[in-house]
Amino acid sequence: MKLSILLLLLGLVTSCQQQQTTSPREDINSQPILQEPAPVFGLDQASQLIELPLACFEKPYPYKLGQVLESAADLKEPRELHPVFYGCFDWHSAVHGYWSMVVLVKHFPNLPRAARVKELLVKNLTAENILIERAYFEKEINKPFERMYGWAWLLKLDEELTTWEDPLAESLAANLQPLTDIIVQRYKEFLPLLVYPVRVGEHTNTAFGLSFAYDYALTSGDVELQQLIAEHARKFYKADTQCPISWEPSGYDFLSPCLEEMNIMRRVLPAEEFTSWLSEFMPQLQQLNTGLEPVQVSDRTDGKLVHLDGLNFSRAWSLYALAKQYPQYHHLQQVAHQHMNYSLANLIDDSYEGGHWLGSFAIYALLQQ
Repeated sequence: MKLSILLLLLGLVTSCQQQQTTSPREDINSQPILQEPAPVFGLDQASQLIELPLACFEKPYPYKLGQVLESAADLKEPRELHPVFYGCFDWHSAVHGYWSMVVLVKHFPNLPRAARVKELLVKNLTAENILIERAYFEKEINKPFERMYGWAWLLKLDEELTTWEDPLAESLAANLQPLTDIIVQRYKEFLPLLVYPVRVGEHTNTAFGLSFAYDYALTSGDVELQQLIAEHARKFYKADTQCPISWEPSGYDFLSPCLEEMNIMRRVLPAEEFTSWLSEFMPQLQQLNTGLEPVQVSDRTDGKLVHLDGLNFSRAWSLYALAKQYPQYHHLQQVAHQHMNYSLANLIDDSYEGGHWLGSFAIYALLQQ
């Protein structure tokens, strides 16, 4: 009898110890998850989203040049300087406006506005116009122009054109090729000179610039660029631990420094090495309670404050991609849905300050689901 009681007590102690040492990761599937509805992305939504780039596609003003003047001869109309990418307020927004239109027509060939999109692509994305765009980048004084944010979106546009199974896409990709080539060249020249990464939540974020370029390198088979990016991502980020996500967001962020870093490392590291690195870099992502809430936007007519809608979308695309690639992070889909639903509801009726660019972020995030 005494022996039986002793064995029972030992069993209870062992059970308690096992419960206490069970990690949240191991127990996560037994915990309830609040169900956030997934954003719908069908023909109706695509038909609404296509109106955003179409509204600014050939709209010359307002326009932000971001130009360094070498002489008075450089003072020209935006359309003269950038005969392709002169609408949508600035060069990079025009580039990802083109990307948005290509992606939507590619994924939804029955889109009511598909014929109009193709007409505009043929009209503007000509070989002659692209050579003028390239000439702008060839000037020594313009070497830093759009580094690396605009560069990354240009490569993403090229990637979509070259993988689009449409007779039109082949000629458009051929027209774009000279500009793509000089952007790739700029990456290869610049990365060996970059000693430290830029860790801000806006355009110059290094991790974002590397991520889209890495995708392009894989799609195009550019092994040299692929290896260069992987090498620098490791150099910049491999030793990082405990990313201070609680410091985010800064007031005007549209990218998460922590999640963008995670996203490039997700691309370049083998699975076992990546999951080990991520457990040290952002251990809270293993929990149901990640601490990530949709960020609030106080004024969508302010061109800087509306950046935060972009942060919701870019956080979502990072979390979707992680959850899709690694099943142990599947719970992050719900967090991504929350971020998407907060900002997506306001997008179609947004003012021009957000509407000229946010559609691209929403579309890219929706594609990652």
